[in-house]
Amino acid sequence: MEREKTFEEILEEISEFLEARQFKAARDILIEHNAVVIAELLDEIIDDIGMDKAVILFRMLPKHISVDVFAYLPLDDQVDIISSVTEKETEYILDEMEFDDMIDVLEELPANVVDKIIAKTSRDKRRLINTFLNYPDDCAGSIMTPNYISLREDFNVEEALAYVKKEGMDSETIYTCYVKDQGRSLLGIVSLRTLVISDDNVPITDIMKDDYVYVNVYDDREEVSEVFKKYDFLALPVVDKENRLVGIITVDDIIDVIEEENTEDFERMAGILDDSDKRYLDTSVIHNVKTRLPWILILMVSLMITGHIITKFEDVLSQVIVLVAYLPLLMGTGGNTGSQASTLVIRGIALGELVLSDAVKVLLKELRISLCIGIIISVLNFAKIYFFDGQSVFIALTVSLSMLFIVMIAKSIGGMLPLGAKRVGIDPALMATPMISSITDMMSVIIYFLLASAILGI
Repeated sequence: MEREKTFEEILEEISEFLEARQFKAARDILIEHNAVVIAELLDEIIDDIGMDKAVILFRMLPKHISVDVFAYLPLDDQVDIISSVTEKETEYILDEMEFDDMIDVLEELPANVVDKIIAKTSRDKRRLINTFLNYPDDCAGSIMTPNYISLREDFNVEEALAYVKKEGMDSETIYTCYVKDQGRSLLGIVSLRTLVISDDNVPITDIMKDDYVYVNVYDDREEVSEVFKKYDFLALPVVDKENRLVGIITVDDIIDVIEEENTEDFERMAGILDDSDKRYLDTSVIHNVKTRLPWILILMVSLMITGHIITKFEDVLSQVIVLVAYLPLLMGTGGNTGSQASTLVIRGIALGELVLSDAVKVLLKELRISLCIGIIISVLNFAKIYFFDGQSVFIALTVSLSMLFIVMIAKSIGGMLPLGAKRVGIDPALMATPMISSITDMMSVIIYFLLASAILGI
């Protein structure tokens, strides 16, 4: 039995054919695989060989395959391909795509290209496209689709099932159907399962659920993702301010939102101001410098302040130079414990487990945790400094007490700053490492030298 080729071997074989300009042979290898694998291979070809040859290969695919493949390509690759093929090919691809995916592509295309595409669509579709393109990027309207099963309130089960069979192929999902009145107001929802097991002559108003969960078209996408996570929905209706159903959001689209939000939080926690959706290797050096430099400069200023504080205690350091040896230990411990607290609180805020009214509870909990941790590591440090390092009991006491207070203050700061940021409308993720570390560094230095001055009588 012949061994199945690995992805890398397939890619290498296709690349060799492309380099030899044997496009038909490369195409024949591609179409042996499903749309997902073809999209992955094309994405690698774009990165390794270039867009020109990838576009030629894409245009050689059978039409029905090319549309499926296009849907699985990264958005930036989709835009590049659309910009490279003919208007007729563009129209075909976009016509065959799901409506919400088409909107994502149109949002990234140059305005003149979008105008040409829209000009060749029907009046109703043109109005719908323009409506979707005008929604803010961060609201529910930007990710919803108008392709859903809409049932009239006077349908019975038999009529509803017949309508589902007729319109199902053009709908994003058929598992949940939406019942509307003549004014397009949402009356209730009914599942396909309920329709299938109900008698044919039963009115759908008798079996629909009117206690449905919905979101407004201008609700924040992150809030919508929380609703999905809370209720485990496959689809969620989107209504306007007059409760008219304007679209639905499906779970596959909300997964993309969750991924984007998680990426954004990780970047902000690392001090990166990046709103690009490009992959790491696709972003330029200049772009990376622009996104990373601002926070580095801000944090550098905070470190300068820390250095300035140290110089103010030069007299203390000159009299007991050994204090310098334990400064990195205290600053590092403060940063680590503060970051621990902030990370957990930020996660709690992101998951909806913590709200602003929980601030006092968070503070009290972090104080109790920090007291336990602080006492344990302070005792261990006292033993090490006194017995193993051979320092005086006063030096050991200075470092140990500093450790206790630094841990307690760092954890309190780490726990409260994200909630404070949330209160003033700043993303709590900004209050994580390295911001917490910089703040706790300053606090550590001040606490350490004030205690040293008091205990050692300097």
